[in-house]
Amino acid sequence: MSGLNPFMIRKRTTLLLLGIFGVIGILIGRLFYIQGIKANYYHGLAEDQRLRDIRVEPMRGTIFDRKMNTLAFSFETEAVYAIPYQIKNAQADAKIIAEKLNLSEKEVYSKLTKKTSFVWIKLKPAPEEAQAIKEARIPGVEVAQKAQRFYLQGSLAAHLLGISGIDNQGLEGIEKYYDQFLRGIPGSEQAEYDSKGNYIPMGERRFIDAQNGASLVLTVDQVIQYIAERELEKAVVENGAKRGAVILMDPMNGEILALANYPTFDPNRYAQFPSAQRRNWVLADQFEPGSTFKIITAAAALEEGIVRRDSPFFDPGYIVVEDRTLKCWRAGGHGSQTFVEAAENSCNPVFASLALRLGQQKFLQYIRAFGFGEQTGIDFPGEAKGIIPPLARIKNVELATIGFGQGISITPIQLLSALSAIANGGELVQPRLVKEIRTPDGQDVLKEFSKNTIRRVISKETARELATILSSVVENGSGNRARIAGYTVAGKTGTAQKPGKGGYGEGRIASFIGFAPVEDPKVAGIIILDEPQGPVKYGGVIAAPFFSTIVGDTLKYLEVKPSKSTKEHGPNSDENSVEVPNLLHLPKKEALRILSEAGLTYRELGAGEYVIAQNPKAGVTVKPKTTILLYYDEESRYGNELSTVIVPNLSGLTPQEAEKTLKKLGLKLAPQGWGIAHQQIPAPGTRLSSGATVTVYFVASNE
Repeated sequence: MSGLNPFMIRKRTTLLLLGIFGVIGILIGRLFYIQGIKANYYHGLAEDQRLRDIRVEPMRGTIFDRKMNTLAFSFETEAVYAIPYQIKNAQADAKIIAEKLNLSEKEVYSKLTKKTSFVWIKLKPAPEEAQAIKEARIPGVEVAQKAQRFYLQGSLAAHLLGISGIDNQGLEGIEKYYDQFLRGIPGSEQAEYDSKGNYIPMGERRFIDAQNGASLVLTVDQVIQYIAERELEKAVVENGAKRGAVILMDPMNGEILALANYPTFDPNRYAQFPSAQRRNWVLADQFEPGSTFKIITAAAALEEGIVRRDSPFFDPGYIVVEDRTLKCWRAGGHGSQTFVEAAENSCNPVFASLALRLGQQKFLQYIRAFGFGEQTGIDFPGEAKGIIPPLARIKNVELATIGFGQGISITPIQLLSALSAIANGGELVQPRLVKEIRTPDGQDVLKEFSKNTIRRVISKETARELATILSSVVENGSGNRARIAGYTVAGKTGTAQKPGKGGYGEGRIASFIGFAPVEDPKVAGIIILDEPQGPVKYGGVIAAPFFSTIVGDTLKYLEVKPSKSTKEHGPNSDENSVEVPNLLHLPKKEALRILSEAGLTYRELGAGEYVIAQNPKAGVTVKPKTTILLYYDEESRYGNELSTVIVPNLSGLTPQEAEKTLKKLGLKLAPQGWGIAHQQIPAPGTRLSSGATVTVYFVASNE
């Protein structure tokens, strides 16, 4: 030791002191870094350890109908949750929780042992159950306020509204499409806990308020929705259909007034219904339209000048296209007829010939212009596009069948939008379900949705002409059961075959589409019955009467004044005349009772329990004790097709011209008065046996 050099001793001492001071400097620097620079960071970590952050869900926005009636709203209720990592004894705690909440111990244990930071144990517990959990003071288990969704009208508009999940998220329907507006912005509640995870009663608490979701005002009217659902249920049940749907729209601006599916479900208990039953198939599915698509063929042909109202046609019962024979639905055909009569008769060969005259490219151009093959843009998730064959695949046979609604797939909302373009003067308008987005309290408007015109598809003149033709279909043709007393109705029937493996099967889709009043359209609607099981499957027979009731009740609710007399009197009718009652779709006994009370006789034809057709038609006036023909099945109505003819429209003809016209068809004339034909019984479109007599009232041409 004595041999050490003093210089070396001082050097080592100095190095030792420098090392000590260096360590102290590092510690001081580290302390400054932690206490100064990173103070806020570590303060936050400390708070995270002692403050538990509980998510506070906002109240989901209210959904109103167009008149501010509440359809869906949220309210606060208690719910039990757990923080799994704070659970001390999962087995013991699960047993206690299960007893107090009336749950399965196995189910509770599974939730308590989940590898997650948060889990709901029970939503909507009974008040006494929630209180029992509070009193138990189980570490990691708490009771919180949670917003719950409630649909005030139950199943009303269920497919349209959709559903929302337990985490305040929209899952289906309007709830999903407008979820970003409805769900709001979550807040939080922080409470202080000690190092052992125990709640500190007098500890620090912090709140960050949640921002409630915006409200929606729909275009739908709950009264009109109720009317649609009421009649749709009747239609489906009475005809044994697999399902049915109704859409009502304001054709002038695209606002949906009602949208209904049946069978339906209760969104308050949606888990108890199969998912397929919740599907809004009227927007999400596509189908072959059948004869309702003839509206599009007629619009294109009229716009291109290929056909006029009085253009003559002859239907032998079929049309040959290349190597295929396409048959008319009526055996033996309709014979000589004008285009208006062809529309009234829904004659397939005539519309096939019009499609061929248009040609593939031109016809496809109109089909796409009317919006087929693309989404309408309606504010609803999962809308289908339909299927339009590419131009290269449309040969003459395919072109002809598309002309009468086969070989093309569309959606009901596309078809209704196309019809609305005819009703409003030729403009394709985007359909929509929401009018406004409002503040959470519903008082102030945040965003308003106005009419969106996509494009003009036909001229005003063509639209007006086609509306007149379609009104004749209802007044005199296959759509006569859709007539509404006091209003002029335009429309078209449809009975489509359902395609299957290897061709078309036995399934049918019966439908009717139309609008009213023709002179100032307020409502356009479509009703569809999928796979009716009764003896009659024609849209004009089983769908049209329900359309009449739905739209008729809607027009009355909207206080649309009738535009015409509810009776059709002949010029020489008097107080003793009897108005023929509407017997369509009535049970046999009820129909006979009504005729007996009206002082009319009857003749029953066919076998069945319901009246599917009558002659003369409802609304015309006849003399007391006139015989009314009642048809109970299709065979009795159309069984002897070759010996029956359709009464033509004789309006405007002289007695000589009327007699000549009737004579060609094998009918006789019973003239009343002189001059120009003004009224006739039976009405145009009525089927009569050869040799039958038509009474025509003539008035002086200068009157």
